[in-house]
Amino acid sequence: MFFRMLPWEYAIRNLFRRPLRTSLTFAGLTTVVVLVFVVVGFIRGLERSIDISGDPQTALLMSMGMGSNLEYSSIPMRTSDLVPASVRGIKQRFGQNYVSPELYLGTEVGVDGTEPSMGLIRGVTRPALLVRRQVEIEEGDWPELGEVMIGRMVAAKLGASPDDMRIGESLTFEDREWRISGVFSACGSAFESEAWCRLDELQQAMKRQDLSLVAVTLKPGAKFSELTMFCGERLDLELQTLRETDYYETLQDDYRPIRWLAWLVVSLVSGAGVFAGLNTMYGSVVGRIPELSTLRTIGFVRRAILISLIQEGVLLSAAASLMATALALVFINGAAVRFTMGAFSLRIDSVAVLIGCGVGLMLGFIGAIPPAIRALRMPVVDGLKAF
Repeated sequence: MFFRMLPWEYAIRNLFRRPLRTSLTFAGLTTVVVLVFVVVGFIRGLERSIDISGDPQTALLMSMGMGSNLEYSSIPMRTSDLVPASVRGIKQRFGQNYVSPELYLGTEVGVDGTEPSMGLIRGVTRPALLVRRQVEIEEGDWPELGEVMIGRMVAAKLGASPDDMRIGESLTFEDREWRISGVFSACGSAFESEAWCRLDELQQAMKRQDLSLVAVTLKPGAKFSELTMFCGERLDLELQTLRETDYYETLQDDYRPIRWLAWLVVSLVSGAGVFAGLNTMYGSVVGRIPELSTLRTIGFVRRAILISLIQEGVLLSAAASLMATALALVFINGAAVRFTMGAFSLRIDSVAVLIGCGVGLMLGFIGAIPPAIRALRMPVVDGLKAF
């Protein structure tokens, strides 16, 4: 059965008839959607930072039973020489094996003008640039004696000003002062939260002669089982091996409760926005009861009026979603966030935009229905008396 609809322009004109109420509702909806963007950007940034950190051709050798706790791993220094001599399929270039012995630790790092905070330090050698293919030196040089090269997110991780982390400035850790020699990027991976220095110097500063891990890059088509066999045969080394991608998948599992908590926050913020929208729409619809009763008197059915009210809510929420998206892309996207694993950038990608705008449209749609139904249930005579 067909029924006569109210003109589309009617809903648009109604939004401008009450500019103050419309502005306040628009601001409230925009604020809710921006909050949704912040939380979703946090989730997407965390997931991307972990996802792109692993290389499917790279494997890690560490202490047996360490799981994902590289800081507590300790393996003999000679492991970096034994692996290429015993395992076939390790990638080479001009006679240089893609093998990176590394010492990895979390320790207090001091920066001028700030309180020392927990930072991530990695002692490396030159082959680390071969194994960690995503790492690129953006400014400065490779660290020499007494120097350290920092990732572009280290300042955010330490809560320091970028001006205090320029080339030539100093960091303090392990009771030594280290000059910053360069800055590197790593495509947004977890390495960007680390500071790299020479392996031998870090061993000397920590009075250690062991390693935390050995990272190796395999040739395309090489069998990962060769490394597994090596670890099984050399029981004296007490080694375990896993692909780098599997290691970061383990970190994803560790952070799953945090992601669920973040999605819960999205739900709570959205729910709060729905109730705020309901409150605003109730006030708007209650003040228009005589108008709605008049529309019913001249022949418009309840469904037509309900659809018109929903149009108003969706139009307003769509505009608020667009404004929130613009604000998120300008002010939220790329913002640095400190985290236990380091630091990463909030990411407003297509998925985040879809979720944020979807929540905004949902707020406008759901928020308009209950007050409209309540007003339309009132008898026409009683509604007209409200003039």
